[in-house]
Amino acid sequence: MIKEIKTEKLPIKMWLDEVESGALEQARNLANYPYAVKHIALMPDCHQGFGMPIGGVMATREVIVPNAVGVDIGCGMCAVQTSLTDIDRPDLLKILSGIRSRIPVGFKHHKRPQDLRLMPPVEDERNMPVVDREYDSATRQVGTLGGGNHFIEIQKGSDGNIWVMVHSGSRNIGKQVADYYNRMAIRLNEKWKSPVPRGHQLAYLPLDSKEGQQYILEMNYCIDFALASRKLMMDRALQVIRSFFRDEVNMAPMINIAHNYAAFEQHFGQQVVVHRKGATKASDETVGIIPGSQGAKSYIVKGKGNKDSFESCSHGAGRTMGRKEAIRSLDLAAEVKKLNDQGILHAIRGRRDLEEAASAYKDITKVMQYQEDLVDVLCELSPLAVVKG
Repeated sequence: MIKEIKTEKLPIKMWLDEVESGALEQARNLANYPYAVKHIALMPDCHQGFGMPIGGVMATREVIVPNAVGVDIGCGMCAVQTSLTDIDRPDLLKILSGIRSRIPVGFKHHKRPQDLRLMPPVEDERNMPVVDREYDSATRQVGTLGGGNHFIEIQKGSDGNIWVMVHSGSRNIGKQVADYYNRMAIRLNEKWKSPVPRGHQLAYLPLDSKEGQQYILEMNYCIDFALASRKLMMDRALQVIRSFFRDEVNMAPMINIAHNYAAFEQHFGQQVVVHRKGATKASDETVGIIPGSQGAKSYIVKGKGNKDSFESCSHGAGRTMGRKEAIRSLDLAAEVKKLNDQGILHAIRGRRDLEEAASAYKDITKVMQYQEDLVDVLCELSPLAVVKG
């Protein structure tokens, strides 16, 4: 831990030396939240979000907070180590083309529903109104990448092997669930005259309420959907890669980690609901993934089970500037040159792509230094080729 703020009802424990003013204000709101437990933890990739900062961890009792999970429920990373040790540039270009032909990106969806066996099962007795409403649409979105900071990346590991990594979330079904229950929480909190100011964007649902139990069911379905979607994209990307090699290409078991969710866990002698918004679990049994930008290394890590972080770590590098600011202020030619000089087959084509330029993100090496007490690095992964929306 780098710094601790003790001016609020609960301490704010920070794994970074500076935090932007908007994110700090949100952290202070969390530290004064009537249902928050013990302290608030800010990971080194922390920056402002909606209601709760990205890179924030909050444990609560009695309630769950939809906006402390966010709109991309279950968003996360998966990574696979292959037996390959090299892929030449011409093959990389063809592999990228093959991946794009099999995996829709951006706003594109599959033209036909995917095999329903690829979807998480829906048990008839469960009361999930949003999942029921969005299920048919989701069958065309499972195994699609989306846009923003989501990516498929081929990487060279410090272990000498080629790795494949996927970052994606729950697509529209996650957003619909998040929006539905956040609106419901706002409406109910106003009815109950909640002590939480509406402007803090932290409306809650009681755990013992019908609404709270419904949200938990639908949130967990979205987490399962996001994993199913990542797994399908990984399978199809690996199929493309295998097709370019005569010899058999072996794959290690897939590593998966989510970073937008809430879970019941034991901390400091009590059961609490840990909200991780842009943060990942880092118990001493957890192998996780911390990605950098498309111009920087990513890391396979093992958690240290640090109690003060609620056994959590960062979910990535974290942004230094908003998307609009990046598009407006960064130099397109300079950003392209930076990636070209590293030999990376990147996704910066025009000014709009600057929202995902390397300079829009924090220095991942510094982020990793800040959390040396949270994780051990197992393998460093350098980007070779990137697919983005």
